[in-house]
Amino acid sequence: MRDSRPQLLDVLFDEASAADKGPLHNVQQRAVALLKLNRAVKGLLPAQLHPWCRVANFRQGILVLETANASWMMRLRYEQPNLLSALRAQILPSLSSIDIRINPALMAKSANLQQKTDKTPANGQTDAPMRTLSVESAEQLRGLASRSPEKLRKTLERLASMAGEGANATSRDK
Repeated sequence: MRDSRPQLLDVLFDEASAADKGPLHNVQQRAVALLKLNRAVKGLLPAQLHPWCRVANFRQGILVLETANASWMMRLRYEQPNLLSALRAQILPSLSSIDIRINPALMAKSANLQQKTDKTPANGQTDAPMRTLSVESAEQLRGLASRSPEKLRKTLERLASMAGEGANATSRDK
């Protein structure tokens, strides 16, 4: 029977470093193998697909790829026969099929990375987009503040005062 009691991380790390066996060593080897496979797959795919696709797993002869959304999945399916034959010839002769799955988290991660690279100027400083409060929104906030308890009223009025010059003119009219 397996020993499923909790173990200290120190013990796991010591076992992994002392002998090239143990659970952490196996996980590390698997992660390194998947990273190498991911690099190989990206090398065979068109450059447009690189940020939107990654290797998720390889088990029982099936390569599992994750993609950001359905449109990138369709694009990847067009590349699937070429990718399958190239991987069989070069790296994985035991590869039987490729399974493509959608992972929305990949879309969010790739979009955030792309926004950071697009908005980073040459000098390395990032400019946050300036948000403005419209005059109409400021008037609505002031109307809501007039019907609110004291603490909330002060907060709403302070927020409304952050609007442009036109909104400040309405507060002088009161």
